[in-house]
Amino acid sequence: MSKVYIPADYHTPLNVYEMQRAIEFIKSNFQVNLSNALNLRRVSAPLFVDENSGLNDNLNGVERPVSFDIPDVGHNAQVVQSLAKWKRLALKRYEFNVGKGLFTDMNAIRRDEEVDNIHSIYVDQWDWEKVIDAGDRNVSYLKRTVRDIVGAIIETNDALGIAFPSLHTKLSREVFFITTQELEDKYPDLTPKQREDAICREHGTVFLMQIGVTLHSGTKHDGRAPDYDDWELNGDLLFWNDVLGHAFEISSMGIRVSPESLDRQLTVSGCDDRRELPFHKMLLAGELPLTMGGGIGQSRLCMLMIGTAHIGEVQVSLWDDKTLHTCADAGILLL
Repeated sequence: MSKVYIPADYHTPLNVYEMQRAIEFIKSNFQVNLSNALNLRRVSAPLFVDENSGLNDNLNGVERPVSFDIPDVGHNAQVVQSLAKWKRLALKRYEFNVGKGLFTDMNAIRRDEEVDNIHSIYVDQWDWEKVIDAGDRNVSYLKRTVRDIVGAIIETNDALGIAFPSLHTKLSREVFFITTQELEDKYPDLTPKQREDAICREHGTVFLMQIGVTLHSGTKHDGRAPDYDDWELNGDLLFWNDVLGHAFEISSMGIRVSPESLDRQLTVSGCDDRRELPFHKMLLAGELPLTMGGGIGQSRLCMLMIGTAHIGEVQVSLWDDKTLHTCADAGILLL
């Protein structure tokens, strides 16, 4: 059962027609700004992969991928949950050089998602990945890239405000960087989500680093699969959302695992069985380029910039009866 929240005195910022225009404006403008900021080229991407390839993203390890058989091919396929691994292999196959990267539209189905105002079973994001040098595997390079992405977001939001004068979303270009351990130390009595709310309320734009590491408390701030991000060199990009009154994740990203960090993280996570999968064998053998990458939520970004209260106002998905009735009673049209 979903959880839906309608802010007091909330009204959808734009009519249906103008909403579609604004969504198109954001998507077309941002992908140009992003590709220019990070030196990326657009490529085609799969909707599904061979379930035995090891290319699908296991996310937190508990989500069930959507699977189906393909009689003429003789294999079962899985609808992608993200393209974190596929992109790295694509950079090798497409012969991208250091400093250059790719981006693509990623569409996924996450059927076990607990749907609410910001979560849907349908996921749409810009997935990006670029080849880096061994000397770039450090926090400084990670922070510089985060600032470039935030710059692309701010440029898009500024242009949106000019094209649609009724929209007045203000976003901070200044990024506050903090690790999950530093955040726990700062707010030891709060839950992870409450900590995110507190730090974003104070700073506006936050990059929370080292997602997946075990904290001094013995817990993790949040889970992260062991076979794409290096847990010491990753993070989530968060903005304060005035409409919903809480921290709002726009992107999960990071410098990807090296053979050494993959070896370590597979063991710590109890996932040594993945070593026999084709993708993991290549990575452990050093046959894949060093990369960094991430995903940037398309509907999330539209929600933030337009100022909608529910993700269903900017994307088409399926919703339970409670969500449909609550939104209808509040005059909110779910696409």
